[in-house]
Amino acid sequence: MSGWLIRGARIAGGPPADIHIAGGAIAQTGAGPGAAAGAQVLDADGLVALPGLVDLHTHLREPGREDAETVETGTRAAALGGFTAVHAMANTEPVADTAGVVEQVWRLGNQAGYCDVRPVGAVTVGLGGTQLAELGAMADSAAGVRVFSDDGKCVADSLLMRRALEYVKAFDGVIAQHAQDPRLTEGAQLNEGEVSGRLGLAGWPAAAEEAVIARDCLLAAHVGSALHVCHVSTAGSVEIIRWAKSKGWRVTAEVTPHHLLLTDELAEGYDPVYKVNPPLRTQADVAGLRAGLADGTIDCVATDHAPHPVEAKETEWAAAAHGMTGLETALRVVQAAMVDTGLLDWAGVADRMSVRPARIGRLTGHGNPLVAGAPANLTLYDPGAPPEIVDPAAHASKSRNTPFAGMPLPGRVVATFLRGVPTVLDGKALDGKALDGKALDGKAAR
Repeated sequence: MSGWLIRGARIAGGPPADIHIAGGAIAQTGAGPGAAAGAQVLDADGLVALPGLVDLHTHLREPGREDAETVETGTRAAALGGFTAVHAMANTEPVADTAGVVEQVWRLGNQAGYCDVRPVGAVTVGLGGTQLAELGAMADSAAGVRVFSDDGKCVADSLLMRRALEYVKAFDGVIAQHAQDPRLTEGAQLNEGEVSGRLGLAGWPAAAEEAVIARDCLLAAHVGSALHVCHVSTAGSVEIIRWAKSKGWRVTAEVTPHHLLLTDELAEGYDPVYKVNPPLRTQADVAGLRAGLADGTIDCVATDHAPHPVEAKETEWAAAAHGMTGLETALRVVQAAMVDTGLLDWAGVADRMSVRPARIGRLTGHGNPLVAGAPANLTLYDPGAPPEIVDPAAHASKSRNTPFAGMPLPGRVVATFLRGVPTVLDGKALDGKALDGKALDGKAAR
C-alpha cells in the first residue's frame, strides 16, 4: 500500500487538488497525482486542506490533575480539533520547572500518539515568581523546551522578567507572559465595566493587562529578546502590541477563540462556565481583537484549553476555577468569528493557526505549506457542514467546561493526519492502528 490519496481538497481554500501522502510526507499535489497506485482513497470534495493546526497554549494537567485531563485525553481532543502539535503549559503538579518533569510530559505525548506535545517550561521555580527555574536544563533536555511561561500567574517582578529574557536569548528561547498586574486584580472577578458593576462582581481592569504588556515590550526591546504575549483580551493591548511591532521589536501575541466570540454580558446569569482568566471583555474589545488578528498584529489563535472537573466549575462564581476547554471547537469558532465575517480567508487561517504558532514555538515539521516534500501533517475541514449544536458530553476531553455548550457552530473537522498517519477519520479519533485498508469517503459522515 502506498499511503493515502486525498482527492479534490482545496489546499488553504484554493482550487481543488489531489494530495498523495507516502512515507510520512506529501509525495505530490495537483490534479490527479500519478504515483498513487494502491493508496487508500479519501474523497475530499468540498473540504479545505490546512497544514496541521498548532496550539501554543494548552493545559493537559498531567502530571497531578488527571481528574481534569491527561496527556492522552487532551491530545485526542486536540486531534479531533485538527491539531497536530500542542504546547503543554507548565502549571501541572509538580510544576514543569525541571528537565525531569518536561521530559515526562514529552514522553507521555509520544506514547499517546495523537499529536506532537512540546512542553512549556516554567519561568520561575514552582511558579513562585521569585527565582528563575532551570531554563537551560529544560532547553537541553530531550523535550527541547524553547517556550517558557508561568501562565496562570504573571512574572510581575521587572528585574526577574528582564533576567528571564536575557537567559533564553542564548538558545533562541521565548518568554510567554501571562499579562496580569497582581495588585490591580486582587479579588477581581469580571471585566471592570458596566456588567461587573451591575452584577456586583469586583472589576478586572483592562489596564492590569495593558500595563504589563507595555512594560514587557520595553524590556524585550532593551534586551533584544523574544517576548510572546499570552491570551490578549483588550483592544488597548492590541494597540500596544501594534506599536511595539512598528518599532521592529521581537514581540508576538495570541488570542483565544473565546475572546474572539464571547463578551462579559454572558456572565449575567452568574454561570461560572464563563469565568476565565483574562476575563471576557466588551464587544468593542472583541472587535479590536478580531481586527488585530486580521491585520497580523496578533500573530495567532491559541486555545488556552483549561479543563476542570465538574466540582471546580459547578459552584458559586467567586469559588469557581478560571478556565474553558477549547481544543475541539477552536477551528469552528474561528470560522464563525473570522472567516464567515470576511475578516480572514482560509490561507489566513492556515497562517494564524499553523504557520505562525509553529514558528513562534520553534517547531520543525509543522506549519509547512502543503507541497511535495513537506511532512504530511494536515487537517481536512468541511466549512460547509451545517451548524451543529456543541455537546460537551460528546467531547474527548475529560472535562466539560466549554462556554460554547448549546451553541450552534459551523464547520466540521473531517480528518487529521500526523506524519501521514490518520489520527482522525470521518470525524472520529483513531489510535493509528485502526485502519481497515478500505477506501474512505470523506463526504459520507458530513
